[in-house]
Amino acid sequence: MQTRVVLSFDRGTLLLNGLQPRELCALPEGSVWKWDARVGAWRCDAIHYATVRATLNRRFGAGFHDELPTPVRVLWPKRDLPEPRTEQAEALAAWIRTGRRGQIVMPTGTGKTEVAFAAMAESQVATLVVAPVRDLMYQWHRRILKTFGYDAGIVGDTTFDIRPVTVTTYDSAYIHMDKMGAGFGLLIFDEEHHLPGRCRREAAILSAAPMRLGLTATPERSDGLHADLDWLVGPVAYNLSFKHVRGSTLADFDVVRIPVALTDVEQATYDQCSRVVRHFITSRRKEQPGYSWQDLCKEMGKDPQARHAQKAYYLKQSIEDRAAEKLRVLEDLFRLHVGQPMIVFAGSNAMAVEVSKRFLVPAILSHTPKRERLAVLDGFAKGQFTVLVANRVLDEGVDVPEAKVAVVIGGQASTRQATQRLGRILRRTGDARATLYEVVCEDTKDVERSRKRRRTDAYERTVHRRV
Repeated sequence: MQTRVVLSFDRGTLLLNGLQPRELCALPEGSVWKWDARVGAWRCDAIHYATVRATLNRRFGAGFHDELPTPVRVLWPKRDLPEPRTEQAEALAAWIRTGRRGQIVMPTGTGKTEVAFAAMAESQVATLVVAPVRDLMYQWHRRILKTFGYDAGIVGDTTFDIRPVTVTTYDSAYIHMDKMGAGFGLLIFDEEHHLPGRCRREAAILSAAPMRLGLTATPERSDGLHADLDWLVGPVAYNLSFKHVRGSTLADFDVVRIPVALTDVEQATYDQCSRVVRHFITSRRKEQPGYSWQDLCKEMGKDPQARHAQKAYYLKQSIEDRAAEKLRVLEDLFRLHVGQPMIVFAGSNAMAVEVSKRFLVPAILSHTPKRERLAVLDGFAKGQFTVLVANRVLDEGVDVPEAKVAVVIGGQASTRQATQRLGRILRRTGDARATLYEVVCEDTKDVERSRKRRRTDAYERTVHRRV
């Protein structure tokens, strides 16, 4: 009598019963299984479900029993989807060709969310949407309700409401995927470059969803872990270059770099702080080759010199972010574009608050309450005020009311952040041209960060100008 082969789901993993070691080794996926003596079964991560199921079904036929729940079919109350643009239709077709498992790389403003909605409408299966932060989670919830008339479930922000279509954050997903990893047929990872992190990748590994869609404008990570997206999500199915849509799908634009100088007092303080940090790191490396900033942070709680060096470093950053000349240039730009909607991207919460207080304009920060944030964005959209200040909260994914002028007065050395911020002003409106100003302190690390940010095709032909 043939042994019954049973596949089941257990806390983010698959359990396989009914196979002897020699039979398992004969299977193509035999290497992913490990014997778990605690339960007397073979175990592997749930991410392997699609290939494992296909192999077992083909090999054992009627002798194979799959106990994982079949993802429910979703009947959308309505489908309020716009006619897809050429690149959106191409992206969806490419994803389908890769077996509904792959990445869509498209510049900010070209409609990645619409591609995801088209995939959801076409698949008609239980779907989990994973977003980086709570604001984006709620934004997805609102857009799903508007597009499909479907009130999606929410997992995150003290809520645990799982429905056939559910939205969550990366942090909540990896925490709870062991409990909900077998219920969905399609996983959508918004801003997928967040996924390969040490913990967040569990959101993909512990899920049995056979269909996966990753969305991003900038997949590359400084740590190189973006290479893992190929097996966490799938290969790149569609990659739309920035040049291809500049001036067509996206508005044409100018990038203007404005160098400014520190005051004498600021420069003297900055130079002194630099010497403190440099001297400390150099002295430590004589004793410990390879001593790094991470080592300094570990020591600052018990070593007064390390703590002094860290304070000097943060003071340097504060001077770069909040230089008096940056505020003067910002005032000039407000006068130059008076009446035009403008977004100001600061390098720190302190700078964003300072700009907000000095010019009496609203600011959105990471800790701004949800209701206040929505009120500010709504007021900006209606023209009740023409300037909006933010630190990093508007960098990724959040729907920002239309603006054609942005000013960057601080930020990281990340090309991803630079591209995302530029994308906030590139939604096409007629022939209107967008302008991004980048205000940079000379003779500081601000210059180096600016150069690194501009190592992307989006920042070609940058104009240098003094104001």
